[in-house]
Amino acid sequence: MSENVIPLHKTPAPPDAEPGPNLTVVPEPAPAAMVPLWVRSGRAVRHAVTHERTREVGRLAVRHSMYVVGGTRIVTRRTWDGRTGARYERLLRAAEATGNYEVAAEWEERLQRFREARHRRRMDLLKSPVDVAKGLAVGTGAGIGTLVGLGVVLAIANEDVTDVLTPLMAVIEFIRLLITIVSVVWGPALKVGPLLVLLALWSVGRKQQAAPNWVLPATVRSGEGEPITPSIVVTALRDLGVPALRNAIKEMGDAGAAMLGPIRIAGCGVEVDVTLPSGVATNEVQGKRRKLAENLTRHEHEVFITIPEAARTVRLWVADSGALDEPIGPSPMVTDETMTADYVRGRAPWGQDLRGDTASLSLYQRHLLITGLSNQGKTVALRSLALWLALDRSVEFWMGDLKGVGDWAMFDGLATRLIQGPTDEHVIEVTEMVEDAVEEMNRRIQAPPGTTFPLLVVIVDEAQMAFMCPAIGDDKRPYGGSKATSRYYMAVRKIHNQGRAVNVLMWQGTQDPTDQNLPKLVREGAHTRASLALGTESQARMALGDKAVDGGAAPNLLRPGLDQGKLVLASSGIDIPAGQSSITVRTYYVDDDAAKAITERAKAMRDGVTTLHAIDRGEKRDPLADIATVFGDAPRLLTQEVLKRLATLNVDAYGKWSFIDLKRVLHGTGAEPYKSDGRMVVGADRVRRALANRPEEEGPDASISHID
Repeated sequence: MSENVIPLHKTPAPPDAEPGPNLTVVPEPAPAAMVPLWVRSGRAVRHAVTHERTREVGRLAVRHSMYVVGGTRIVTRRTWDGRTGARYERLLRAAEATGNYEVAAEWEERLQRFREARHRRRMDLLKSPVDVAKGLAVGTGAGIGTLVGLGVVLAIANEDVTDVLTPLMAVIEFIRLLITIVSVVWGPALKVGPLLVLLALWSVGRKQQAAPNWVLPATVRSGEGEPITPSIVVTALRDLGVPALRNAIKEMGDAGAAMLGPIRIAGCGVEVDVTLPSGVATNEVQGKRRKLAENLTRHEHEVFITIPEAARTVRLWVADSGALDEPIGPSPMVTDETMTADYVRGRAPWGQDLRGDTASLSLYQRHLLITGLSNQGKTVALRSLALWLALDRSVEFWMGDLKGVGDWAMFDGLATRLIQGPTDEHVIEVTEMVEDAVEEMNRRIQAPPGTTFPLLVVIVDEAQMAFMCPAIGDDKRPYGGSKATSRYYMAVRKIHNQGRAVNVLMWQGTQDPTDQNLPKLVREGAHTRASLALGTESQARMALGDKAVDGGAAPNLLRPGLDQGKLVLASSGIDIPAGQSSITVRTYYVDDDAAKAITERAKAMRDGVTTLHAIDRGEKRDPLADIATVFGDAPRLLTQEVLKRLATLNVDAYGKWSFIDLKRVLHGTGAEPYKSDGRMVVGADRVRRALANRPEEEGPDASISHID
């Protein structure tokens, strides 16, 4: 063992310790002069080779050398294209690959004309030596004759016969001077000429960046945020790793751009349609979204691939670098305090699409399902639609919030029913609320033909808790589950089947969809399906359906935590580009304070709504007290409105009441219905006075017996 090595199983000794069996005295390291020369030389060479400055110099040398090689290749290719029909053949193959046979026929015709013209030039070259010789003989003779004639004129003018040869000698002297100049310049030109050629080739290669990517400068290698051009798109597709696509583009050469439609500005990015060559399927490109985005110097979430109507075509939307991470601004409901809603003809301003245009959603007769992972903005997105709809005073809300943290508390005094809480008891109450909506739907269906009904929206947030609830009712039927015996499941299915015809709609929000917490028939019963970020493609198919996912919808590729509020939407209620099955929407964020301000405006549009927070079953009722309760802040109500609110308060006790029942309860109390503007109404003050003056022996039991 070398004396410079310390054994791992022994401990170095202190300076004053004596050597022993467990201690080893470590000698001083050998001086540098004692290290062998070959070791020191090897270290120096290794340091020099691995030093960053050396590596940079090496990259610099390789880069500029490859500029010359690449420039030579480019100039050779250009020269070859100019001298042969290679360019026409390449464009012809490109047109055939894209299926554009009319353009292919045009290029074939041009190639034929080029070949004919080239043949004529070659035939002319065969005759050119004879023509040149004849031309030189004739030209030389004519030239000498002209010079001699000019000399004769000079001789006569100068009276000197020697001037006859003066013009001819001048020409000969000029030729001799040119030969002298050429002989002097020729030597340096032979030395400098190759350098000038190399410089020209280097310039061409440098301009085209004809060098490997690893030797290019960092500013060139990083194309972050560079504009999208046809050449960049073609190169990105070529390097996608699809052999058939790569080979087709190589055959096309520079004409790979023939695959591309016009690059259009679309919101905070650009959009381009790509017609794929024969043998390349659209799903091969869709499946390589990340690689395509990186080839385009973008992040994965900044590139969206959809399938338009045209066959064998993909539509690429490429965002400006970083644009999707910027906020989109406040909702128009927050900025415009005069905004109202129209359920039938209006559209809810839900957010912005990727083009930056307002994404407005029609809610008319459409059941709704919103899903996504936890804490991605599902409740805010669902609540935004309800807030807009609340600005239509004719709409009635029944709400169940099974999270129970106050996200829907601002609807107290606006919603007719509002149940908030996460327990099984709250699930039971929400289930009974949905069953009451089924009864209301059946009542409307049985109404005379032509009867119109105001909208009733039943909203259940965190609906997965209802499907997963283990509670069992007195009739031995489970509240949760996905079987025909499940009370919540069957109630939702019934509303999905017939509710929209009589304006009874079901809206649900749920987390992390699975077959257990979101059964197939329930999710497919929604006309509008939206999804925020999800974990897997199978969940995306559950949320949006196979058609939307096969068409390019990919909520599973949204970034949890970073793409909050961004959802993928499949619905006939929103304008989706032709040929696409879904659209990506960046929803407006309406916080709790703004939501409270909007609900206050909505409450001011109504006469006052009494919100029921629990559903009572089977207990004795006091009809007169209940009538006084349903007035809220209204001074008087139409008798039909009183009956409607009583049925909402307790469907078992008052669901089948008629005007006769109401009249019997109020008979003799001084609060009997009376006419106002030709319509029967009930006064709130009269009912409260009758309730306050009622004798104790005529309590709730007397009231009930009076109507039985």
